[in-house]
Amino acid sequence: MITSSAHIRVARPSLDLQAAERFYVDGLGLDVQWRTTSTAPGEHDLLMVGPAGGGWHFELTYDAANPTTPTPTVEDLFVVYLGETPDEALVQRLVEHGGTRVASHNPYWDEWGVTVEDPDGYRLVLSSRTWG
Repeated sequence: MITSSAHIRVARPSLDLQAAERFYVDGLGLDVQWRTTSTAPGEHDLLMVGPAGGGWHFELTYDAANPTTPTPTVEDLFVVYLGETPDEALVQRLVEHGGTRVASHNPYWDEWGVTVEDPDGYRLVLSSRTWG
């Protein structure tokens, strides 16, 4: 049975784990939970980021022998419900660390937050709404 205490992992390919780390750690403020590099056949570089003590994390992967090109769409969203208007200093920090502020495909997210593309083109929404 899946309960509210279940942990969540979202995995995505990245073409540049250093750029992804700058965006999610230095920009957004997440912690590096795990990092590994591998030259063994069938293995890949891995960066796991998430909030300290949180029940979820991002797993970003890169396989130098067989890179997977990220193919994000305008609806591939990672939404963080802040419960308050996103701080402009945070948005600026995300941009300074490789993000690009964009208009959302869905006007709902422009009304209720700010959308920033990460270095691989995936969209992060900082929502002023709450969840739950």
